[in-house]
Amino acid sequence: MGNKLIAYIGILGVSLFAIAAIVGPLLIDNYSVVSQYISESFASDTAYGRYLQYFGYVPSGILITIYCFSVPKYFPNSKLIVAGFFGLALFYGLGTVLVGFFPCDAGCPTDVIDSSLSQLIHNAIGSLTYIFLPISIFGVGLGLKKFEGYSRLSQIAMATAIISGIFIFILFSNPESDYRGVLQRVIETSFITFMVSSALRIKKSVD
Repeated sequence: MGNKLIAYIGILGVSLFAIAAIVGPLLIDNYSVVSQYISESFASDTAYGRYLQYFGYVPSGILITIYCFSVPKYFPNSKLIVAGFFGLALFYGLGTVLVGFFPCDAGCPTDVIDSSLSQLIHNAIGSLTYIFLPISIFGVGLGLKKFEGYSRLSQIAMATAIISGIFIFILFSNPESDYRGVLQRVIETSFITFMVSSALRIKKSVD
């Protein structure tokens, strides 16, 4: 696959995620983007949850996985870059696929005692994704730092890694926060910003 095709796959992947995250709340009465998780828009009790799962999050995760596994060869040879993108492929790409297949219960509770198996899997995958997200992006940023012509993308990677890391820490500190919806959306926006920036960079290299 060529540079442009890979770039489009990456952009389409995060676009599907963004569209699902925007449309989902619109389908639910009294849903709050401030105080509710994105996952609550496709929880097991929602009317349109399956559509969001199988037409939004699952294909999004598949495309992100393909992009992150494929893109390192279009960047300078660096173990950090490869490890960073492979980390994103495994924990974010495949993680998005899995949380799509295993939706949370109504309200996405964090209490393991009353949670279904699907909820437990959902929470475990979500936690691993957010643990490794900033680490993986920061690794890519460090790897790009020493190569001429990649300073801007390196700065974007490290900035989005730090921002997402801070908000993930705040979210993990109080997962029941009244602002958990905002916190999660800042984290996801950071990832999307990095993904789109990296895709545009490799697309630019063949223009």
